[in-house]
Amino acid sequence: MNKDERRQQQRQRLLGNRVYKAMEDLTRYMDRYYLDALVGIIPGWGDAMSLLCALPFVYFSAHVIKSVPLTLAIINNALRDMLMGMIPFFVGDIIDIFHRSNIQNMQMIRGFVDGDETMIRQVNQRAFQSVIVLAVLLLLIALMIWALVSFGSFLYSMASSIF
Repeated sequence: MNKDERRQQQRQRLLGNRVYKAMEDLTRYMDRYYLDALVGIIPGWGDAMSLLCALPFVYFSAHVIKSVPLTLAIINNALRDMLMGMIPFFVGDIIDIFHRSNIQNMQMIRGFVDGDETMIRQVNQRAFQSVIVLAVLLLLIALMIWALVSFGSFLYSMASSIF
């Protein structure tokens, strides 16, 4: 068996994986049918549920493909999507319609599975940047949660003083 046959056999094994099929379904429902934006309407919980949908992508890249740079890029995408989705007054939900992080994650995974040198090189170049961006995104998410809780407390105190 030559190198191309082994690569094709490995590709078929990856494409037949249950997690890969679940990722395709998640991508279809969350991004193509805009379920990500609809779920995001639920304050706080919607964005957390969208983040949970990224777990199969993280699992597949870390445990099946075993690529640290790809895993970092997927986590980066998921956290960026969560942060943008948390922007209040439905602005984040509108952004979710256009951002489509699941489609981006699926394209990166397909690039790795298909051996797309351009995609592999692009993800590898972003590995270091992803670490920095992940740290900043986690800080921004914490600040956004603090701001939303503070704003909610302010609204509650205003409402309780009126009534």
